[in-house]
Parts: sequence; structure tokens; C-alpha cells
Amino acid sequence: MEESAGEGPIDKSRVLNVKPLRTLTPVFSSPSNSSSFSQGSAPFVCVPPAGPFPPGVSPFFPFSGIPNQSSGDHTPISSAVPINSFRSPEPPRHAANGNAGSSRRVNRNNRGVEEDGYSDDQTQSSQSRYQKRKKGGHDKFASPDVDTDVMVENIFQSYNLVQFEAARLYDGDKDCVGYVLLVFNLLRRQIAQLEDTKEATSGQSRRPDLKTGNVLMTKGIRTNAKKRVGAVPGVEIGDIFFFRMELCTIGLHAPSMAGIDYMSVRISQDEEPIAVSIVSSGGYEDDVDGDDGLIYTGQGKEMDQKLERGNLALEKSLHRGNDIRVIRGIKDVGNPTGKVYMYDGLYRIQESWLEKGKSGSNVFRYKLGRLPGQPEAYKTWKKIQQWKDGTITRFGIILPDLTSGCETLPVSLVNDVDNEKGPAYFTYSPNLKYSKPAPRDPFVGCACNGACLPGNENCDCIQKNGGYLPHIVNGVIVSQKSVIYECGPSCQCPPTCRNRVSQGGLRVRLEVFMTKDKGWGLRSWDPIRAGAFICVYAGEAVDDSKAQELAGENEEDHIFDGSRTYQPVEILPGDSNNAPNLPFPLVINARNAGNVARFINHSCSPNLFWQPVLRGNSKEFDLHIAFYAIRHIPPMTELTYCYGMVPPEKADCGKRKCSCGSPKCRGFFY
Repeated sequence: MEESAGEGPIDKSRVLNVKPLRTLTPVFSSPSNSSSFSQGSAPFVCVPPAGPFPPGVSPFFPFSGIPNQSSGDHTPISSAVPINSFRSPEPPRHAANGNAGSSRRVNRNNRGVEEDGYSDDQTQSSQSRYQKRKKGGHDKFASPDVDTDVMVENIFQSYNLVQFEAARLYDGDKDCVGYVLLVFNLLRRQIAQLEDTKEATSGQSRRPDLKTGNVLMTKGIRTNAKKRVGAVPGVEIGDIFFFRMELCTIGLHAPSMAGIDYMSVRISQDEEPIAVSIVSSGGYEDDVDGDDGLIYTGQGKEMDQKLERGNLALEKSLHRGNDIRVIRGIKDVGNPTGKVYMYDGLYRIQESWLEKGKSGSNVFRYKLGRLPGQPEAYKTWKKIQQWKDGTITRFGIILPDLTSGCETLPVSLVNDVDNEKGPAYFTYSPNLKYSKPAPRDPFVGCACNGACLPGNENCDCIQKNGGYLPHIVNGVIVSQKSVIYECGPSCQCPPTCRNRVSQGGLRVRLEVFMTKDKGWGLRSWDPIRAGAFICVYAGEAVDDSKAQELAGENEEDHIFDGSRTYQPVEILPGDSNNAPNLPFPLVINARNAGNVARFINHSCSPNLFWQPVLRGNSKEFDLHIAFYAIRHIPPMTELTYCYGMVPPEKADCGKRKCSCGSPKCRGFFY
């Protein structure tokens, strides 16, 4: 018990029932006013969401409405509960809205650690920088020459994306969720590429994901913004995400840091909080989980936890019996400090209790049970980990490593569908061979003694790529290009150079498996992030004339034909005006010798795209075909790409029935 000056004792253990001010909307001075506050400045004021607005102030999006691009007006929408924005101040400690809150993970020195692997103070300092705006409405980040408004506009124009109107903003669908995630990842990768060229600033963390989320949330490029109980439209069980801000922009989990998301519901004349989603990352020392259940530890630092905020919402949800979305956070094998977030479906709280945690403080514990009849997601993920560890054997396995050690990672051969023992005989080879010399190219590579560094104006390879490295960390491509120039045999940089992504072998654990109706296919045991490198297409480069003889001779041709027409895919991560441009017709025959790429099936809605890669080589033309992920791909999802279209005069040759199962299936492929 403490006493403040002039007041009586304060009982800090008492839980206050404070209702949020749901009928008031914060407003700020209009841009025409001075951005600095002086002693004579006008005080902070509040007005109703629908106005009227006094002179000199304007409604603050997204709290008051959606910007109307045509008229510049704001359409008030007071019924929606907006997802937290970095522009909004943190709510009071006892506020009944879960839009903000401290992280659930706390280390010994009482500093919050975000579940993406970044410290709380790093994130908050970054967010405060992002709140600053330059005149004209553009976001101003650490790099003063980066205009994210222009970036976003270019992305929308390049892909002809749908407009995010009010209906899509508050009630999305699968396409809308896909569009939002597409824009998020494209913009994040472009910001990361630009920041790579800048010198690191002491005390400032580079968080392209937070910057991207801030831009999209401010511009209203998001969906499912209204909080809801139960499933989120357009999000399926098993979907994966690599950034917490992705969860925010699609309405799956609103807080960018807190593990418990909740909203207020009206009970008679009063309101009370109920939980709508939780993130269980496995990092909190008292979290224990199972295949169909979860024992979840409440939020609170090393002191005794209190029945308030998220904890109170979970307790209320226990009595109301409402569904709660559960997102599992699992360690990202490709990024030691990061997490992969997987939506695991709907749960309900079965019981709660208070107990001593390992730190000696009292913690709340909530037992949740998974609703029956939902697709298995987390259980499958755990099973895959057991395959990797060797604790259990993969059912239906024929060969543990189809490559016989030719790849950096083993590739399993599996058939759990029928009795077929394997594909027709072929020699596994990870390389592309030219049957005759190809046309010469003036690209001979760089003279970098060390690794090619971003922003190096003296690197010939970087200059050939427009002044930037085409990949960011983890071998993630920034965007599709007509041709990517990689360092090659003539370059002086080492094999570990960042500009040799396609030469480093496989980065994810793959398996060749028997599909139900398409023969052999390819999929991954590991989660794959959007833009990640998958593999190259190996085999023998042949003449275009010989390719016509090979086509149609076999149901499984194992032929890559770069001379076909590849119409822009609406979710393809690249400029549709910058489609692949091969220097000469490249056809690869992988019937007798090839790698895992020969097993990639066609789809009218693919999750992979191919990219021409030219390596610096003074002796011969060194052109290759590399495959990258269009979007995040959950484990055990078949990998596919579009085989392309033949000229009209050859439309009747080799036409086959398509079994891709996509809602946008054309019904055939070549």
C-alpha cells in the first residue's frame, strides 16, 4: 500500500471496471497547422466519429472511416473495431479493448520480447519513428529517399489489383486476403532491399515488416478489420505467416505484440471483454500444448498476474463458451530469431486456475480444447518434425534420399496412395548441360574480391541488376525480373556470395510423392516463405526443333519449354510488364537426367513461378531457370507452376486434361 501526496491509500490490487470511450474519436490538427506544440497551442480535443468536425481538425483514419480516394472525404464507420495502428497511443491499463498490450514473453531483466524475436524497446522505438509524416501525406522512414506511397501505387498498377472498398475492408474473402498478403510481402521485400544499401544506424533496428504494416494499415490496404468471434473469412486452417503484422492486416489477430486479442460485448447495459484469438509461440516457460489441446498461460510480467485485460477476457470467455482462434508460433528453421505462425483453428476454454509459475509468481492457466471436425494442422507439423528427428518413420517411404547425396538436403521418395514403386528410371543430376555451345553474352561477371555487398557501385553484377542485389536475406527474391544476373565462374567473389542463390543447392526439405490423379509430384516438409528460392530446372538444353519432337510422346514429358507464352498470373510477385525474357529459346529435357524440378506439376493457380538467371561466365553462355514461391506455402502442400500456352497454330498438339483442382482451372494444359 502506498499513499500519494494529499490523498488516501490506494489499493493497487483492486481490479477496476473501466469502460472504453467508444463514442469518441481522437482527432489531430490538420496538416496545414504547425506540427510543433507550443504553450499557446490548442488543446487536444475529441469529437463524435460522424462529426461535425470543428475548424482546423480532421478525422483520424482508420478510427473514423475509410478514405475516399475520389473525393478525399471520410466515410464514418462507428460499428467497426479497428485493428491497432502504430499511430494510436497505448490504451489505459484497464481498457477493455485488446488492441494493444505488453508482450507475453518477458526475459529476466523485465524487458518484453516480441514473439518475432525482437525486443520490446526496439519495436516501440521503431514504431515511434514511423509515426512521423512528411508533408504531402507520404510516410517518412529512416531512408529519406524511400517513398512508400509510390511503391504501393506501382504495385497496384503493375498487378491491376482490386480496389479495397468498404466491403472488402471489413468483410474479406480468400482473394482479398491473398491480395493483402501479396502487397505486404512485395512492399516488405522492396523496403528490405533499399535498407540493405544503407549503413546501419546505432540504436535503430531495421524492421521492414513493421514499416510495411504501418503503411498498409494507414492506407486501409487490409481486410477483415472488424473484430469478430470465430473464423475469419478468407483464412484457412493451416495457413502460415512469417510476420505478426501479416496477422494484423488480414484481421486474424489484431495486436502486433500481445498474445491475447479481445473485444467488448454488450451484456444488458454493461460491456465485458471476451477473447477472440491467442498466439501461442511456445516461448513462455509455462505454455504446455498437445495435439488437440492447449494449456495457455495468462499475460503478465514477473510479478503476480492480475485478472485484467487479456486475462479477464479469457475468464469471461470460459463462462460464455465462445470460440477462440489459436495461432501457433513455431521456430523458423531458416531464421533463428524468427517464428512461423500457423492458424490452427477454433478452440474453447474448458477450465482455468491460478498456480505458481516457475518464476515463483502467481500465473493464470487456461485449458483450451480444439473443436472436433477441423483439419489437422499443428498435429501434422509435429509429425513432420518427428520424421526429421528420426523418432518415427514416414509412412509409404520408398527411398530416404532420391538424390543419392547429390543435393545439400535429402529428398524422400514416398508413395502412400498405391503400389507403384517409383518413377521411370532416370539419372539424378542437379546441373544443366548444353548439348551445343549457346550464343555468347557480354556478361562476364564482377571483380569483387570479397562478397558482393548491397550498394557497391563498383560491382558489375549489382549494376547489371539495376543497382541492387536481386535477393534479400534467406535467398528471397525481391520481385520477378526479365533476367536476373548472378555471380558466376568468372566472378572473383566466393561461393558464399549473396548473389549466388541458385547455386547453393536446396534450402528446404522436399519429397517426391505419388498424387491421387496427377502421377508423381513435389512438396516440402518445411514451410516456405513468399519469394523463397526452391530449385533450378536441371537436365539437357536442346534445340527448339527437337522439343517439338519430344512433346506429347509421353504423359510425363519432363520438359521445360521456355518458348511458350506465360500470361501474367494475377498473384504473380513481379511486374507484369517485366515478364521473363529469355535471350534465346531455352528448352530443357529432363527425361533421362534431371533433378526434383522434373516432378513439379502444372496448375492454373500455381504457387511457384520461374525466373531466368544468367551467371557471369566469360567462356560460355550460362543461362538457368530458377523457381521461387509466389506466396507462403504450408508444409505438405504440392508445389506447382504454370506450364504456359503454345502458339495458336499448335493449340491442338499435346493438349491434355488439367486436374489441378483450382477454382480458376482452364480445364486443360499443354
